[in-house]
Amino acid sequence: MGITTHISSLLQKAKRLGMVTPEALEALALARGLRYFGTPDRWPDVSTEDFSNEELALALMSPSIPYSLNRLRMAGALIGGNDISAEKVIRLARQERCEAIIRHIAACALKVEPQNLFWHKLLKALPESKAVPVDALPHYSRFTAMTGVSREGKIYKNQWIRPTSGEKSDS
Repeated sequence: MGITTHISSLLQKAKRLGMVTPEALEALALARGLRYFGTPDRWPDVSTEDFSNEELALALMSPSIPYSLNRLRMAGALIGGNDISAEKVIRLARQERCEAIIRHIAACALKVEPQNLFWHKLLKALPESKAVPVDALPHYSRFTAMTGVSREGKIYKNQWIRPTSGEKSDS
């Protein structure tokens, strides 16, 4: 993506907690309610107190692991969760060199949820950057679930994908 990789303290923390591969991070995200993306067979036994959803989201998008469109989409969904702190996301984005990615996700979210103040707060706090080529990041529609034909006819709605309720937060 054009971002210089670094030794990520967040990924080091994930490894100390037993998540040594990107797939382990994905499994934990699935266990924490990202049912849109699948169901894990097993997942790391890591609580939200030990590794928050903000930390998990930033770890999924880290430039220090191999690029994955699906992991970026999962990160965007986690960031849109109801229990997410904008301040923590901003701090972690700076620490993990993911500001441009978070900015892109927030800009995408505003196309779907223009009244959501959370996304505005992220955009305002993070600097504009051309560090990541636009075509390397997912189109806004890849972060959404779109309706089509239903019993009510053709109704088109975009909805930001978020963790579902009943998530297994404290695995």
